[in-house]
Amino acid sequence: LIKAILGELEHGGTVKTGTQLEVAYFDQLRNALDLEKSVKDNIAEGADFVEYNGGRRHIYSYLQDFLFSPERARTPVKALSGGERNRILLAKLLLKPSNLIVMDEPTNDLDMVTLELLEEMLGGYTGTLLLISHDRAFMDNVVTSTWVFDGKGHIDEYVGGYQDYLEQRPDQTAVGQKSDVKKALTKAEAAVPKKVKLSYKDQRALEQLPAEIEALETEQAMLNEKLADGALFVSDADAAAKTSARLAEIDAQLLEKLERWDELENMSKGN
Repeated sequence: LIKAILGELEHGGTVKTGTQLEVAYFDQLRNALDLEKSVKDNIAEGADFVEYNGGRRHIYSYLQDFLFSPERARTPVKALSGGERNRILLAKLLLKPSNLIVMDEPTNDLDMVTLELLEEMLGGYTGTLLLISHDRAFMDNVVTSTWVFDGKGHIDEYVGGYQDYLEQRPDQTAVGQKSDVKKALTKAEAAVPKKVKLSYKDQRALEQLPAEIEALETEQAMLNEKLADGALFVSDADAAAKTSARLAEIDAQLLEKLERWDELENMSKGN
């Protein structure tokens, strides 16, 4: 069915899609990583900023959401674990402009950390998710509607996830069905963000942050170059240790400033 909807399978039926449909297909990204490039370059293709969820994010700040520190973000993909590569795919998928995400067994080979991250990210997705999964707990945490195929050409739709389907089946009591459907239909409406005028202090901070971040990144590049060939660890172990410690401080400071920059920019734009 998914392949028919996506136009990957010839069939005798008809598929009607909405206008301006933009599809992001998770399965197609599995072999889309360049193992020689860094995490950052696989996601942003050399850019320092990405557009995400209506806002502008620095790539290091965005990748922090996927548990990549700036240092790890500069690491070649070939040196990463399977779980880390899956997180890169997730980060790449959610940056792709789309109003429909299609996922075929996305939880296969995911570690618990990445699985929880996937659930959280999909919970904030504003488009439509079309999901095939054997993971019933994952379905319960993510979906709002379930299609049940009876194997004889009939499809029934139930509100909620797999557990909701079990409680709404025809063999359940009518009272139980009404109660569960009512619970499943309850939604909380998100508040519409309002554009706010930054205080003088915040406006000054927003103006100064790019230069502060650039200075830290320049220092970071210089220190990384000093440690690149490992010679400093042999000639002056104390200096090498101090340089490594300073790099860790810079990583922490960069993340703090990048997150603050994202926050102030989105405040000023009402995001």
